[in-house]
Amino acid sequence: MTVGTELLLGDTIDTNAAHAGLVLAARGIRVARRATVGDRAEDIRDAVDQALARTGLVLVTGGLGPTRDDITRDVVATLLDCPLQFDESLWDALVARWAAVGRTISESNRSQAMVPAGATVLPNRRGSAPGLWIETARGLVILLPGVPIELETLLAEEVLPRLEERLGLRSIRSRVLRTSGIPESRLGELLGPLEESLAPVTLAYLPDQTGVDLRLTAWELEGSAADAALDQAETIVREAAGEWVYATGLRDLAEVVLAGLRERGMTLVTAESCTGGLVGARVTAIAGSSDVYLGGIVSYANEVKITQLGVHASLIVAHGAVSEPVVAAMARGAAERLGARVAIAVSGVAGPGGGTPEKPVGTVCFGWSIDGSVTTATAGFAGDREQVRIRSAQAALLGLHRRLTGR
Repeated sequence: MTVGTELLLGDTIDTNAAHAGLVLAARGIRVARRATVGDRAEDIRDAVDQALARTGLVLVTGGLGPTRDDITRDVVATLLDCPLQFDESLWDALVARWAAVGRTISESNRSQAMVPAGATVLPNRRGSAPGLWIETARGLVILLPGVPIELETLLAEEVLPRLEERLGLRSIRSRVLRTSGIPESRLGELLGPLEESLAPVTLAYLPDQTGVDLRLTAWELEGSAADAALDQAETIVREAAGEWVYATGLRDLAEVVLAGLRERGMTLVTAESCTGGLVGARVTAIAGSSDVYLGGIVSYANEVKITQLGVHASLIVAHGAVSEPVVAAMARGAAERLGARVAIAVSGVAGPGGGTPEKPVGTVCFGWSIDGSVTTATAGFAGDREQVRIRSAQAALLGLHRRLTGR
């Protein structure tokens, strides 16, 4: 259950529920229902009350902060008849935490040191609001802060180990194969007829804007038996989806590309127009990228393409900035001027305006230069401006990965 009026209004995307569902399912915990309520006492109380009656175990995120609308702790304590008590040691720890960064804690934060009677405090090393584990005759209520990084850390470090011990869960092993460049529907056509042959391993499709993760899960198996079942299932899936699979595990495509370049002793530069530096950002988000990635030029204006990348004005006049001849020149110019063996170039129409019948919104051209050999491609992406840009950055990296691996 997630708490926050901002979630109901759509001001904030509820990523917490999705993350919690994924990690709980991976531990063999079936989520019976998911709910989102606003910052109203009666709504929070009713939702927790109903959840306890349904399953006896409810995980609640949000509403543990120091402001007046953070009322989850108070409401749940009243519902469970566990009066709030001030925890002096918890308050001292909060004061010390703030002092360590040269700040004085506000008195409003004292509410975060109020703990329901009998509750176990779950230390939050990422923030000031601790998690709370409350066991009563009615069942178990787990309260976690709504800040995503705090929720994720508390789930991994405090909640899941306790749940595994309390519920006697068997270890469930999963393996993820990452794909890109192929829609979920097409993967379903390729893999659907094979799913029965994967048993006792199940297959789940997890799509997002950059691709589709294929999660293989071995149920009711332990140790080497689970690993063997997963190995067999992975072989079957890879044979069917082969060229679209770029990694095992949750490795980012940029990390895979960097590793491939590093193995070959190659350096990389980027020349970006519509993506505005997103490809470079993806690459530099990977620790240790500096030994491969030299830098990039965001050539949004045609003048910058001409002066900084050496693109001939005649090419732009003849073909337009969004064209394969221009991205080929961008890639070649970036590699030569920045002194790299490999370059990626991107230019497109991200929208919402700027499209034409010949080049509608979502049209993006790519250029890749590898040791002086330049190849190009054009693709069309659906979605709004942000989606087009995100998908374009992924496609630019995927194109380089395929050219490096010959796939």
